[in-house]
Amino acid sequence: MLNRLSIRDVVLIDKLDLSFAPGVVTLTGETGAGKSIVLDALGLALGGRSEAAMVRAGAAQASVTAVFDIPADHPAGRLAETQGVAGDGELILRRVVTPDGRSRAFVNDQPSAVGLLRQLGTLLVEVHGQFDTHGLLDPAMHRAALDAFAGLEPQAAQVAAAHDAWRTAQAAEDRARDDAARAAQDEAFLRHAVSELEALDPKPGEEQALSEKRALLAGGEKLGEALRAALDDLVANKGVEGALRSAQRQLERLAPQAAGRLDGALAALERAAVEAADAVAEVEAVADRLDHDPAALERAEERLFALKAVARKHRVQPDELSALRDGFAERLAALDDGEARLTRLKAASTAARQGYADLARALSAARRGAAARLDKAVMAELPPLKLDKAVFRTRIEALGDPDWGAAGCDRIVFEVATNPGSEPGALGKIASGGELARFMLALKAVMARSGDAVTLIFDEVDSGVGGATAAAVGERLARLGAARQVLVVTHSPQVAARGTQHLRVAKRVAQGRATTVVEALDGEARREEIARMLSGATITDAARAAATELLAVPAPRTRRSARP
Repeated sequence: MLNRLSIRDVVLIDKLDLSFAPGVVTLTGETGAGKSIVLDALGLALGGRSEAAMVRAGAAQASVTAVFDIPADHPAGRLAETQGVAGDGELILRRVVTPDGRSRAFVNDQPSAVGLLRQLGTLLVEVHGQFDTHGLLDPAMHRAALDAFAGLEPQAAQVAAAHDAWRTAQAAEDRARDDAARAAQDEAFLRHAVSELEALDPKPGEEQALSEKRALLAGGEKLGEALRAALDDLVANKGVEGALRSAQRQLERLAPQAAGRLDGALAALERAAVEAADAVAEVEAVADRLDHDPAALERAEERLFALKAVARKHRVQPDELSALRDGFAERLAALDDGEARLTRLKAASTAARQGYADLARALSAARRGAAARLDKAVMAELPPLKLDKAVFRTRIEALGDPDWGAAGCDRIVFEVATNPGSEPGALGKIASGGELARFMLALKAVMARSGDAVTLIFDEVDSGVGGATAAAVGERLARLGAARQVLVVTHSPQVAARGTQHLRVAKRVAQGRATTVVEALDGEARREEIARMLSGATITDAARAAATELLAVPAPRTRRSARP
């Protein structure tokens, strides 16, 4: 509920600090006293449009602060938390406007965007009046309002979840179909490429090995001559190893007389002989390979050129050809399995759609039943509000498949007809200002506990009515005030008498300057104000007696806003 409202330098208001009670808060006063200024100031704190004209003449800035107590699970509290501006069971909305029309917004004393202020204001307050209405006047809200009236929110949440599952499954099917189409376009290329690469059978590191072999074979003739000359030197006569072994044997015969002095030389000769033998073997092996396959150079060059040609064709390095072949093969396998996968995904998408459709149709049926109950209940409220010839109906229109959404498969609109025989039309287009406010009152009286707004504002809901009709308006406001906080701007004494709190707005003129003030009325002062509303400028004893009688009507017990 709206707990406190502080206004500084707004139009005719100099300084105003108001506290509000639960239940029905009535604002009365002479025409032009400034009741609309108070509502405009509140609207500013709720994210309404700011104008330079709202700043009191001569003031440096105008500011409005609205303090709300909210339940722990209220959507406004959750929104504030997601934006990092949550409070402890309280929301403080503040707006500052400078004389150039610019404004700044604050939530719980933290700078915020005006858009956030507006979002929070929409969740906290509904305004119903002759000229400024939202909430139930917006057809986009009617579906949610009907669900709230009938307690269908859990069923609607199931529909929303089923819709999300359907769309997710459908998106997976669409992606698979797109993938299959692209793969089908590439199928011929993929099959040729895989066949070519499998025939080539490239190996990682093969290019470098071939390059080295090619370089070796390219100098084969000179290398062969050098190898043969080296072998001649190594094996001529006794050969290097033979000479080393001969020297080794001669020294070994003398070793016993040398008393160990020849051991080092003998070991060195042994090592040299072994190394010489290894050298001969290595040279012979290279010579054998050169002589074994004269066409080896040609084959190495052909293989190397084939690898590089295919690599250029696919714009990769030769060492990447093996991985490329594997990737192409995987795409082909996916293409071969694509039809089966697409069939599976299509079946899942169809099942998800059917699941959503079943839930949505069940919700539609429940909504139609609820609509009939709502229409009957609202129609019962209309005659006492001097709308006995009016018709209210909830139109439920089935949507085509392309328009199905998370909220279900129907469009819901509240319609009215104010004259006999006329076709019902949109609520906001058919009803006049006073009628519109009373239609809103009838709807809210029926749906008192539905919706998120903690405070409802009715601006001159009793316009153009009096007597029994005004009393009926007051009775319904009082009933509504038992469930919500209701602020009512009224000229009707019957309505004013049903308030749990009475505020009088007046204009004071001092030193040639007008100022709007607000007084909380109680006891005798309240009786005098209601008597004034009954009789006019001259308050009679009969008017006072009538005021006393009106005030004697007990008010419904109010439900205070729960603190978290």
